[in-house]
Amino acid sequence: MTKKTKEKETKEKETKKIKKSILFCASEAAPFSGSGGLGEVMGSLPVALAKKRKYDVRVVVPLYDQVSDEWRKKMKFIKYFYVNLSWRHQYCGLFELKKEGVTYYFIDNEFYFRRGGLYGFYDDGERFAYFSRAIMQMMSEIDFYPDIVHANDWQSALVPVYNYYEFHYSFKSVFTIHNIAYQGQYGLEIMGDLFGLPPEAGDALEFNGCINLLKGAIETSSIVNTVSETYAKELQSPEFSYGLDEIIRKNSFKIRGILNGINTSFYDPEKDEFITAKYSADDLKGKALCKEHLQEISGLEKDPDATVIALVSRLVDMKGVELIRQCIGGVMEKRVQFVVLGTGDKYYEDFFKWLAWRYQGRVAAHIRFDTKLSHEVYAGADMFLMPSMSEPCGLSQMIACKYGTVPVVRETGGLKDTIKDCSTGEGNGFTFATKDQADLYDAIIRGLKLYDKKRQWQALVKYIMGLDFSWKKSAGVYAKMYDELLG
Repeated sequence: MTKKTKEKETKEKETKKIKKSILFCASEAAPFSGSGGLGEVMGSLPVALAKKRKYDVRVVVPLYDQVSDEWRKKMKFIKYFYVNLSWRHQYCGLFELKKEGVTYYFIDNEFYFRRGGLYGFYDDGERFAYFSRAIMQMMSEIDFYPDIVHANDWQSALVPVYNYYEFHYSFKSVFTIHNIAYQGQYGLEIMGDLFGLPPEAGDALEFNGCINLLKGAIETSSIVNTVSETYAKELQSPEFSYGLDEIIRKNSFKIRGILNGINTSFYDPEKDEFITAKYSADDLKGKALCKEHLQEISGLEKDPDATVIALVSRLVDMKGVELIRQCIGGVMEKRVQFVVLGTGDKYYEDFFKWLAWRYQGRVAAHIRFDTKLSHEVYAGADMFLMPSMSEPCGLSQMIACKYGTVPVVRETGGLKDTIKDCSTGEGNGFTFATKDQADLYDAIIRGLKLYDKKRQWQALVKYIMGLDFSWKKSAGVYAKMYDELLG
């Protein structure tokens, strides 16, 4: 028997061992499309699960205008069919692409998805109702009936709802809340006319006089999970739930919290093609060069001893930007430099532009979205600010650790689960619990004091770079949840 034949037989045996199939339903998935954390999760978690060779893992997403020609050329057209959305009869093209052990399906309808953007259109409710129903019809069209269907956020929340009230497939349903602030709320009158659901579906969907798609998914799914353990607990209180705390408490028996991971291949200072010099925990010379480069491209003074503090974020209240605005004046009295990258509310964009003018050579305001620059900021900064009012999981604090940039975070959601204060012992950042700018200022000052103790600071940098924030551990927790669900 040749080596090639033996490898083929081994692969076939492993394929036969696969007994359970999982279909992820999401409105975005990296590297094909994305606008934030959901896309990154869908680009990493299915791949991590597929590596276990225990599941047949598949993902279904819309075929947006954003999907590049490079990916389109690699797709295989499977078939077309028509989706019945109430009185509408809409075309659906189905494409397939296999990558890293995962099968990806793309739902094609140019009227709904070829628009130059993912969200923010007047008919988003109709667009994603179509997407959800197309998923349900797809199963019979390609004769694929998964054991588990895992829907994500309000855009695919109708998948478990449709199954509960109409299709009655035997799969178990999992629904992930990535951010409860976005719920998919619409008028009651469109439940039948637009979504094509029977009147009894109002039991699951109706909330405060309107349709709430997120509530519908919570009520009809087998398991509901959030993206960190702390966030799962926080959602039971009015402060974090955006009105759904009563529904969360009612369904608390099926609520789980599983922390996200990060793509440690994409975020790796030893291999990162975006940064000016590679480095590792064993050799930090490259980080010093990255700092010098960040100062140069940001118009900052070449000062290797100044602490470079970074903010890579949406510039909105929810991200704690107001706390930064209130305390940054005091921080700038120290030997620091401040780099901001992001877009958001014009008020904050203008404030950081003004701050860069006020402290020329010490503050840089990059008011834009820039993937390459974000990597350069992670690599070149010394400290990273993330004082969010609410943060379901957060990826930036984990990415910062990977690049040896010490996080300063507020103790909420995934920030609390991933960053422990090192002021009084072993930890990987500096934390505070209140919504008071004085406590953020205090956390920053504690960081600056440790930065002055070069040997201790370097030890901290090496320690946080060695922490495991990969998807491997989180994927194992998901696998355990799936196995328990399937008995």
